Amino acid sequence: MPMHDWTRVEAGIFHAFHHRWITAISDTLNAGVLPADLYALPEQVAAGFGPDVLTLQEQKGDTNKWGGAATTSRVLQPRPAQKVTAQTEGEFYRRKKSAIVVRHVSGDRVVAMIEIVSPGNKASKNAARAFVTKTCELLEQRVHLLIVDPFPPGPRDPAGIHGLVWEEMTGDTYSLPADKPLTLVAYESELVTRAYVETIAVGDALPDMPLFLEPDGCVMVPLEATYRAAFEAQPRRWRDVLQPPAG
Repeated sequence: MPMHDWTRVEAGIFHAFHHRWITAISDTLNAGVLPADLYALPEQVAAGFGPDVLTLQEQKGDTNKWGGAATTSRVLQPRPAQKVTAQTEGEFYRRKKSAIVVRHVSGDRVVAMIEIVSPGNKASKNAARAFVTKTCELLEQRVHLLIVDPFPPGPRDPAGIHGLVWEEMTGDTYSLPADKPLTLVAYESELVTRAYVETIAVGDALPDMPLFLEPDGCVMVPLEATYRAAFEAQPRRWRDVLQPPAG
């Protein structure tokens, strides 16, 4: 199923789809994609941020050098060879501060977050700035991120949300291909931060994307399959607007 042009509908229509999509992603992660000691929750709040899907780890047993319980590495995949990979030159930090472990209200450690960008994230300069600031803070705290931006760049994000994030982290400008204006980025947070970038256009299929759970250890998130399930559950009225019947 191709990516649709979500600028054709009001923000509230996308919000309804957004809710279905993140639920489908969370359900799929919990149905055997994640290792046994991790689980996903949709629409939670952690560290003052409201990500779409949280991946948490039970606090029990040994801890690893990154501050969390040891994961079952044999079920994780190594770093993928994404089309575009960028890396910060050194350890990424903007200010000295004590190490912070991000936790959920349950007390379990937040390992990773998935965020699907909404129109509200780009609705104002302050909204875009708040999104970028919190993204950078989470990466500083070594929380891995997967960000899906299904909206084309605008005056507040001329290179998409990833362009804003990367410039904040490195001072470098990110160039977004003009013919592929929608961005999917997996951030691997270690001593350096690595960005695994895929760009697509309306009409393209969504690639599966890595969600890092530890350095050099990830699972693949089936974005295409979960997108299809969420879209097919949309009211026909709006499916027809976004994907007019053939003929």
